[in-house]
Amino acid sequence: MKYSNPNEILQQIAQIQRMEPGKLCVIRRGPNGPYYNLQCRQQGKVFTQYVPAEQVEVITQHTANYQKFQTLVSQYAQLIIQQTRAERTAESKKKTLRPRSSWPKNRKSSS
Repeated sequence: MKYSNPNEILQQIAQIQRMEPGKLCVIRRGPNGPYYNLQCRQQGKVFTQYVPAEQVEVITQHTANYQKFQTLVSQYAQLIIQQTRAERTAESKKKTLRPRSSWPKNRKSSS
């Protein structure tokens, strides 16, 4: 969902209480079902953690929350950048208007 108000985005971000970066992957299939691990990058290194079957649903929600957080932060940044550029453009237009001078435009020579 696209937002036009930065405060709406901040409210959505504040509602995210749990998140986990990474991707939930099936490592193999066993007789009792698939085995999962969580993979992500931390400080430039690949981090892998086994996820028990009873935590798969929770981790799935947490990784989805992280993706939502990243999307909202990106949208927030874009809105602030657009506002900043619009303000800067408006200010530069104001500054380019020259104030009227009290000097006459055509000065007559005194010869």
